[in-house]
Amino acid sequence: MLTAIVGINWGDEGKGRMVDLLGSRYDIIVRYQGGNNAGHTVVNDRGKFILNLLPSGILRQDTVNVMGPGMVINIEHLCKEIKGLTDKGIQITPDNLKISLGATVCFPYHVRQDILEEDRLADKKYGSTRRGIAPVYADKYMKKGIRMGDLLYPDTLREKLQGIVEWKNLLIHGGYGDQSFDTDEMLNWLQTYGEPLLPYITDVTDYLDSAIEESKNILFEAQLGALRDIDYGIYPYTTSSTTLASFATTGAGIPGAKLDNVIGIMKAYSSRVGEGPFVAELFGEEGSRLREAGGEYGAATGRPRRVGAFDIPASRYGIKVQGANEIALTKLDVLSYMEKIPVCVAYEIDGEKTDRFPTGDRLLKAKPVFEYKDGWKCDISSCRSKKDLPAAAAAYIKYIEDMTQCKIRYVSVGAERDAYMDMDAE
Repeated sequence: MLTAIVGINWGDEGKGRMVDLLGSRYDIIVRYQGGNNAGHTVVNDRGKFILNLLPSGILRQDTVNVMGPGMVINIEHLCKEIKGLTDKGIQITPDNLKISLGATVCFPYHVRQDILEEDRLADKKYGSTRRGIAPVYADKYMKKGIRMGDLLYPDTLREKLQGIVEWKNLLIHGGYGDQSFDTDEMLNWLQTYGEPLLPYITDVTDYLDSAIEESKNILFEAQLGALRDIDYGIYPYTTSSTTLASFATTGAGIPGAKLDNVIGIMKAYSSRVGEGPFVAELFGEEGSRLREAGGEYGAATGRPRRVGAFDIPASRYGIKVQGANEIALTKLDVLSYMEKIPVCVAYEIDGEKTDRFPTGDRLLKAKPVFEYKDGWKCDISSCRSKKDLPAAAAAYIKYIEDMTQCKIRYVSVGAERDAYMDMDAE
């Protein structure tokens, strides 16, 4: 069984929580895109963990975790993330963590370029996490990247790196007027943080191909959501990689493999970070109360997230482009304080009502059309089956399922691993 867990909306939907929950059913878990620009928060019997780079399956002792060639890896951050977990008793060895030869290294000069450009854009910025993601992906496609496999060949590494640093300084120093980077300094950085990772670097294509031949179950873990996809998201307020399930096997290193299942994750309301259009956004006291109830602060950056009503047009679009065949609805318990729950059922654009998610500048003109559903005004965090739910909560789930036209299989009512319901269990 090859399954992808992907975000339906803007990210922060709870993918890490669902990967941790369902991970026991899989032999291998693969992160196939992105870098340390987003965080997956997992709460289980071992504590609370925020993972930026490592697959969420790293918290399970019997699961092998793979970082695919579609990722960009800040090796300094990865070393610190590994240490943070091992200090908490999580065992990480080359047996349960494998890093692709083809994954691209995110350097300090990528981070610096990201910061300089966001500062230059000022009030027109895109809302970058300022962690170098766009610059490193740009360099990858300009064929000016250093890959993890290059660390295995120190004899040729200096020559490769020197040419890239010289080219990069044309922009950093010549363009932005910032301090130049030194090749020796970058080589020392590579050696300091790359050497501890050498035992983990391997041909993940060969490893995963063999796993498929042995009928192993593989779970593919995405970062961010459909609306952040570089091609199908709210460009240019997107990430710089492909967040869709269709890229899962390619980004993992096995492009010829085909998925059997796609589980889409979406919250019972909306949230996002960064700049750009967010039609269903709630403001003032209404927004502040929802943000605090949901603890909506970025796992990677700590930034307060923008929050809003559940967005039917955006979610239906996300389900379509992800090809999701079932849904995990997270954070239903957060809405328990509401007397009436707002839902964005359509958009109004230039005086016309539409239930289709618009692209391009039409989205900038969109205004929300809200409907209100009855709240349940009671604690549902102890519910473990659909028969435990109050009628209004069950009705809300059924309404979302009908409106998005996709089966809701799982519903979470808390951050803990067991705080969920399998709607097929009865």
